[in-house]
Amino acid sequence: MSVRRLAEKQPSSLPSRRKSGLGEGQISEISAGRQQSAVILILWKAQEQCGGWLPQKAIEAVRGMLGMARIRVLEVATFYTMFNLSPVGKFYVQLCGTTPCMLRGSEELKKVCSA
Repeated sequence: MSVRRLAEKQPSSLPSRRKSGLGEGQISEISAGRQQSAVILILWKAQEQCGGWLPQKAIEAVRGMLGMARIRVLEVATFYTMFNLSPVGKFYVQLCGTTPCMLRGSEELKKVCSA
């Protein structure tokens, strides 16, 4: 298992928000006191708006928006591999390395991709 950490180089500010924001509309539809349940959705939207990765400023923005402790948002962002904690290229390919996938031939697919 690898350790997932935020990138060392962080931008000084977030990119300007689009009209949709970071999901304020979805948060307003959630019952009072349950806004934290939207953390994955809001992190996903933040990642889309930040060019495919989550800088620390985005995590801070989500924390403030949902009224969560920073560590709780960071726990979610570092746990799920769908969140990229450092910049990625235009095309980001991720292969499954679990036992069932290995039994179905993922190692051969990795060889093809790395060639």
